[in-house]
Amino acid sequence: MQKVQVVSWSLQQNIAQIVIDNPPVNVLSADVIEQLNTIVDEIEKESKVKVVVLTGAGEKAFVAGGDIKGFPEWIGKGVEVAKQKSLWLQEPLNKIEQLTHPTIVAINGLALGGGCELALSCDIRVAEEHVEIGLPEVKLGLFPGAGGTQRLPRLIGKARAKEMIFTGESISAAEAERIGLVNHVVPKGKSLEKALEIASKICNHSSIPVSFAKHSIDEGYEQPLNEGLVIEASYFGHVFQTEDVQEGVEAFIQKRKPNFQDQ
Repeated sequence: MQKVQVVSWSLQQNIAQIVIDNPPVNVLSADVIEQLNTIVDEIEKESKVKVVVLTGAGEKAFVAGGDIKGFPEWIGKGVEVAKQKSLWLQEPLNKIEQLTHPTIVAINGLALGGGCELALSCDIRVAEEHVEIGLPEVKLGLFPGAGGTQRLPRLIGKARAKEMIFTGESISAAEAERIGLVNHVVPKGKSLEKALEIASKICNHSSIPVSFAKHSIDEGYEQPLNEGLVIEASYFGHVFQTEDVQEGVEAFIQKRKPNFQDQ
């Protein structure tokens, strides 16, 4: 039997848009995980992509969480079984985080559990003012296993992350913005518009320095400052070997708009 398409993507003006459409609340089912895995691989190979925007279909949820109805199959089967399930859940999210291109998530509804973890794997987060964001797994007798215990502390700090994970309580979009979990809060129905606006601004620049900057930040973030500075210097050295830096500098000197290779 042919699988239902629950994740799709399209390319418009160098922006790859991924949509999760698994009604009623876009849970991270096995089909979503597998199709997201495949689609991220396809996007990484597409040379025309400069920015990736991710969102959920419908108005109720971005991604309401994991497929809890499938959890009983993981219970009491041994540590290794559940461990491999965790790694399986993490795989597409890791791929999103490691994409060469900047990623922006438009959170248009509930982002709970796996939905929150999916949003955390993106570079920039835009949330609509009515959404709730949280990691409620402790209420089910478990804890986040798709990257939540690792990405959330790195984003908002250990103490705040521990409170969210230990209590299982959700927070509002406004609170998420206050603590640095999301970059922007927008009116209902406007998250995708804002995400695409940011993506368009990024697309105005050469993708090479943007990609180098992303790698420099991500690779250097967990290193001591002196090692992070060496990583930055290495990418800085590489960017100065490109045709786009020559074009950009000459355009500035000549007081004209640069004409980068991928524009």
